[in-house]
Amino acid sequence: MTIEEAQKIVDQWIGKFGVRYFNELTNMAILTEEVGEVARIISRTYGEQSFKPGEHGRELADELADVLFVLICIANQTGVDLSAALARNLEKKTSRDSDRHKENKKIQ
Repeated sequence: MTIEEAQKIVDQWIGKFGVRYFNELTNMAILTEEVGEVARIISRTYGEQSFKPGEHGRELADELADVLFVLICIANQTGVDLSAALARNLEKKTSRDSDRHKENKKIQ
């Protein structure tokens, strides 16, 4: 699925099952909550924290998909074409950072 297709599918889903988009501020809060759930899994799976009783069972893939869904909602409701935005962002990063990371001794 392309990013453009994902934006259309999410928009159709919202129209069919979600009634309407939550407002932008609510979606920003939801996005923050979902990113926190990703952080919880990462910190417990790859970091030094341990899972609390009953906390197992959440999948990183599902939580990342939740983040992507809400991000797409925000893009849709604010008129952002994520395909075009990502292309522009990659161009910016390429021109700005083409040698930056190669020369970073901290990551070599």
